[in-house]
Amino acid sequence: MHLKHISILNFKNIGEFEADFSPRFNCFLGDNGVGKTNLMDAIYYLSFTKSHFNAIDRQTIRHGEEMFVLQGRYDIKGEKVNVVCGLKRHSKKQVKRDGKQYDKFSEHIGLLPLVFITPSDTEIIHLGSELRRKYLDGVISQYDKYYLQQLIQYKRALEQRNALLKKLSPENPYDEDALMIWDERLVSAGTYIHQKRREAVEALVPIFNRYYEIISSDAEQVSINYKSGLFEKPLEQLLKDNRQRDLYLRHTTAGTHRDDLDFELNGYPLKKTGSQGQEKTLIIALKLAQFDFIHQTVDVRPLLLLDDVFDKLDAQRINQLVNLLSDDNYGQVFFSDTSRERLPGLLKHIDVDVRIFNVENQNPKTNDDQNINDNSAGADSPAESEGTE
Repeated sequence: MHLKHISILNFKNIGEFEADFSPRFNCFLGDNGVGKTNLMDAIYYLSFTKSHFNAIDRQTIRHGEEMFVLQGRYDIKGEKVNVVCGLKRHSKKQVKRDGKQYDKFSEHIGLLPLVFITPSDTEIIHLGSELRRKYLDGVISQYDKYYLQQLIQYKRALEQRNALLKKLSPENPYDEDALMIWDERLVSAGTYIHQKRREAVEALVPIFNRYYEIISSDAEQVSINYKSGLFEKPLEQLLKDNRQRDLYLRHTTAGTHRDDLDFELNGYPLKKTGSQGQEKTLIIALKLAQFDFIHQTVDVRPLLLLDDVFDKLDAQRINQLVNLLSDDNYGQVFFSDTSRERLPGLLKHIDVDVRIFNVENQNPKTNDDQNINDNSAGADSPAESEGTE
């Protein structure tokens, strides 16, 4: 699968942008703040019907404008697919595939699998367990639509159960029958969620270890452990055992919403002992394992987006990563970098089709685009005119 063409109107700081992409490597180069990450986010939006960075959709509309529109033309195993996402202020968001509007946005998830690596991903290591569950859920939801439905059901049941617990008072005493209704729904959804998370981690870890060894040149050992109370007891029993505690604290203290991933480096917690380069290597290996896992599961290569990933990596790890991604196992890759020399220099010696986009003045333009082709003896050849309407 690859994104052949994108059209952007009034998305974040991008006024108008239109481009055709290489089916292999595409590089957005420019200073901080000019719009490289927003270009990546527009591609992400077309896959997930939401921004990676902005939880509120209206915040993605360019300042002073009334709407944004994103349009992507894709090739999925020879099938042409056209996706449009748009939003007007004070109106509902619309997402269409080949001119037909979705009834539910969740129906779109999985059509255009995508893996996004950003500088903020190291928060997965340092911040709360919610981010680590979100990563795992994002992996599974791209190939298992029923899992996504169960996540939604679990969240609703958890919210209702917690609301019931918060209302407890002398005037509103404990109602066991009402609580049992939500317990049953939590057990039904939560048991499935735990099973799929366990299966995903078991499949991901060997792939992750292999990637970390390649990128780090086998310099250190890392491990990932899935932690869940459901390894000890069924969810139904966990809820029963924690009933009195829940009544006292007035929220649900056991369940898959408490699951976590534990990262270790040479047997010690990574967040306490790892360097910035080691942390970034772990994140990249984790996301590449996600890429492989999705590819193996749905037989479609996800789009791979790497936003400013070279910062904090030494030259050896950068070379290992670029050489790895040039392998035929990978499909379409998007890079962004603040250096205008680093990627062109690395990629001139790699035999893949590469397209360079120079991004300037907070309104991306493609007038200086280049194609790099190793067969041209390292010489840059001018790209076809893209223009911005």
